[in-house]
Amino acid sequence: MKSAAAGIVAAGTVKAPTTAFGTEAIPSRELGRSVEKVPMLALGGHHIGRIKDDKESISLIREAIDEGITFLDNAWCYHAGRSEELMGSALKDGYRKKVFLMTKVHGRDYSGAMEHLEESLKRFGTDVIDLWQFHDIRQEDPDKIFADGGALEAALKAREEGKIRYIGFTGHNNYEWHRKMLSHNFPFDSVQMPINVFDPHYRSFVENILPILQERKIAIIAMKTLAAGNIVGTKTVSVKEALSFVWSQPVSTLVSGIASREHLHENVKIARNFKPLSESEQLALLARTQPAAHDGEHEDYKARV
Repeated sequence: MKSAAAGIVAAGTVKAPTTAFGTEAIPSRELGRSVEKVPMLALGGHHIGRIKDDKESISLIREAIDEGITFLDNAWCYHAGRSEELMGSALKDGYRKKVFLMTKVHGRDYSGAMEHLEESLKRFGTDVIDLWQFHDIRQEDPDKIFADGGALEAALKAREEGKIRYIGFTGHNNYEWHRKMLSHNFPFDSVQMPINVFDPHYRSFVENILPILQERKIAIIAMKTLAAGNIVGTKTVSVKEALSFVWSQPVSTLVSGIASREHLHENVKIARNFKPLSESEQLALLARTQPAAHDGEHEDYKARV
């Protein structure tokens, strides 16, 4: 098996300053070939929609921003739009200008994508989304997105009109579908995909897609970093070890599903104290996780295809 350690901290972590709130900010990294620098920890939009109390969710989002998590993840489809609406409420009172806002689109043709974009803008209460990503790519989607009248035309039009700034795509099922999207040679700004300490053992995005993104200087956004908690559930690695492995890859940021202050504070502490793992440390983690990870049982988002 190839080593996942080959590109250790190629993203170039920047030492964090102190925030206006008196706490150390989250260290930042470059977002691919763009001029942006983003915190290496991002707030996932799906989990904040699981919180039943709106005020609690909004408060948690604002606390995350105050702690330095200023990269916000979301999607048009999350909880039938509730996640975007909650985030939009949290971004009032001057919070919008503090964040790099990303959301995702399910529409695959021009009209569907534009409809989703307008709904997202309205929910967020903003005129511009910083990063707009084609969401949850499946086998047939690249042909639809790149077709005449496809969603890519909508993205290009929206960027021209100043409604979005950057264009990317996401997916977690099959790395071959990522490869198919990338085969069109469009200069995507970002790709969001599974990166975790189990991934190199089974249908690996790290081994098959990450090197392509590095070569093209496309920002790598890590998700499924704990595989919905399954990785630490095997008791082979700790949360700190699992996240440190991901940050030791050339990722721009790591999207974390945070639905409680306990998880928020734990992740922020790990991010602030992160030290890159050496290649030997990474290989030791991979050796330790191989028995539990070799068949993909704990990465069921891959096993379904």
